[in-house]
Amino acid sequence: MPYSKAKFSVGDLVHHHLFDYRGVIFDVDAEFQGSEDWYAQMARSRPPRDEPWYHVLVHNATHTTYVAERNLESDPSKDPIRHPLISELFNNFENNRYLIHRRPN
Repeated sequence: MPYSKAKFSVGDLVHHHLFDYRGVIFDVDAEFQGSEDWYAQMARSRPPRDEPWYHVLVHNATHTTYVAERNLESDPSKDPIRHPLISELFNNFENNRYLIHRRPN
C-alpha cells in the first residue's frame, strides 16, 4: 500500500546503493515494522525507523529483503526483474514498472 510520504510504491524498480542489487517493491511500511533484534542484527547502517521501509523481491535470487528508504534509489536499468514470485504478485511489466494483481471483490 503506498503512503504519501513514501518515495516508492508497489511495482517500482529499485536499486540498493549500498549492496548493489536490483529489485521490485512488493509492499511498503510507513515505518519500520520489524523486531528490535532484527534491527540490531541486520540494519547495520542504522537507518531511521520512522521513515518508510520496503519489502523487495531481489533480482536473480529467491529471497526477499526489507530495506529502509534511504538505501534505495530508482533502478536506472529499467529491465524486468527475475524472481520466482513475480508472477504470484504481479500481472504485467509496463512502462518500467510492475502492475500488481487485483483481487476480485
